[in-house]
Amino acid sequence: MNTKTITRTAILIALLVALQYATSSLGQFVTGSCVNLVLAVAALLVGLWGGAAVAILSPFFAFLIGVGPKLIAIVPFVALGNLVYVVVLALLGKRFAKLPESLLAVAAAAVCKFLTLFLVIVKLVLPALGLPDKQVAVMSTMFSWPQLVTAAIGGVLALLVVPAVKKALKE
Repeated sequence: MNTKTITRTAILIALLVALQYATSSLGQFVTGSCVNLVLAVAALLVGLWGGAAVAILSPFFAFLIGVGPKLIAIVPFVALGNLVYVVVLALLGKRFAKLPESLLAVAAAAVCKFLTLFLVIVKLVLPALGLPDKQVAVMSTMFSWPQLVTAAIGGVLALLVVPAVKKALKE
């Protein structure tokens, strides 16, 4: 990675954590869509490695400032879901450069993130933690279909934002 990519990656991490903090009172759909917007921008603007850094580090920073899941045991799996989203979008986003095709990349990334979070957190991790049933039910809902919706919204918004950012950066 060059200095420009490292700087942009750091800015995107800071932006993501600030957005999580600023939107935390607005609910999962607003915060999640903002998070996925920044993740998608990272994947499409700084590429696989920069996007991966944003995807992995942001849930840990969010946990440290009290945003997101309150269980540290869940945080690495949120990072995994973010990473899957970024990897799929970074790899397919380069392949599908035009808008209609880019929507396929967003759809694929959103489905992959949803499946990762649902299968790993809802089906494997939560049952193993021995949490109260009510807490498991709330977290199971949080890491199911809303993840698909917010990943799709964030990805579509990124498709609108990234061309403008690239133009502003003269790339």
